[in-house]
Amino acid sequence: MDCYVGIDLGSTTTKAIFMDTEERILGRGITNSRSNYGLACEIASDEAAINARFALLRARIAEGPRARSVMADLMGWLESKFHLAHHLEQVKALEEVSAGIVGRWPDEGERAIYREALATIFARMREAAAPLFRPDAPVRSDFFRDIASSQYLEYTEQLTREPDDARLTFDRLTAVYDRAILLVEARNYSSNYADYLEFACREVIDVEGFRDARDDITAAAEYAAGVEFNALNTIGTGYGRQTLPFPKHQIRSEILCHGLGAHAMFPDTRTVLDIGGQDTKAIQVDGRGIVTSFQMNDRCAAGCGRYLGYIADEMNMGVHELGPLAMQANRTIRINSTCTVFAGAELRERLAIGERREDILSGLHRAIVLRAMSLLARSGGIESEFTFTGGVAKNEAATSALKRLVHENYGEMTINISPDSIYTGALGAALFARRDRRGDMVNVDLNKLKKRVN
Repeated sequence: MDCYVGIDLGSTTTKAIFMDTEERILGRGITNSRSNYGLACEIASDEAAINARFALLRARIAEGPRARSVMADLMGWLESKFHLAHHLEQVKALEEVSAGIVGRWPDEGERAIYREALATIFARMREAAAPLFRPDAPVRSDFFRDIASSQYLEYTEQLTREPDDARLTFDRLTAVYDRAILLVEARNYSSNYADYLEFACREVIDVEGFRDARDDITAAAEYAAGVEFNALNTIGTGYGRQTLPFPKHQIRSEILCHGLGAHAMFPDTRTVLDIGGQDTKAIQVDGRGIVTSFQMNDRCAAGCGRYLGYIADEMNMGVHELGPLAMQANRTIRINSTCTVFAGAELRERLAIGERREDILSGLHRAIVLRAMSLLARSGGIESEFTFTGGVAKNEAATSALKRLVHENYGEMTINISPDSIYTGALGAALFARRDRRGDMVNVDLNKLKKRVN
């Protein structure tokens, strides 16, 4: 199947988009960015291929009369069981690597104690996996590291609370994990699509209500697994774009890609705000999605995703937990500094005097948005329609603060926030890939444009 590929190599996540020759999205993929950027791109592309295969699987199953009647429930179960197989494979690898680290210790007695502890921890992680990967399961992180870290720390704390042997300590078990997770993340587990799908089909067919659709499910799975994707052109963008293994002509500025991607998602867009992991971009575009002016905060992590990550670490929470907790605030506390270091110190001071975490977090999210509003003003203000993109656009506290401040400063207008906003840069890159091949892309010199704006 011919397609165009867009890769957005961000500082915290790497995204990929597969697009067909008619500019329809075939699949989306995302993974943690790693020090090995080549691996991150490979995994994101494999995840996009998996997502595309599931779309093909859904379409093929819909052609079968027996499976069509249970389509909604069937696809939910298939995807859940698929991701369960993927997760269990990584848990298995993490256990093997952890045991290998302990196995190199010189003290035989310590090796035995810690191997037994690891066996207990990973057994509990496997037991806890199935409920996490059900169609009706609560929202969880998309990334293995987040799920595994939370579970490993929880079970380690339980195990070491009253240890049978003084040599079994929380710190040493977590040190083993910290080394092991880096080694596990250096492998690609997303390419085992056929194995995971076979597991998912086997599990789903045993679920009551799906047995009569066995033949439809099996035939559709074989079809989806056999499709090959032929990339006609690939364009890379993002914070780490210069490290991509592409020729120079296959690299595009993230500003251009976010402008074009936002226009593709919302054609009437005129102003775009992207808050990513390492920088914030305020972009003005014309009716074709071509950038006309921009401002960028690229020298400090304050007001970006990394800022939220730092705050999450300070509060011993996951980044995905910050927004929901901030939405529970009774009031919004004024935060005086958006500098990452000073904000951490102010956070600790606020907590020490008894301020509620919810109220502090509400203030922190407002501070992030206020910083972005300054960039927007310098880029030319906000024109309707206004589109918010990037990973922070998934944070409900940030989007809520942004809507309030935009309406206060610019009046009522259309504000677009897509559930797929994190893929905007990759979408723009995929569009560049298609249009470059056709030779109908308008080029923009950002250096000249920035001089004109300033």
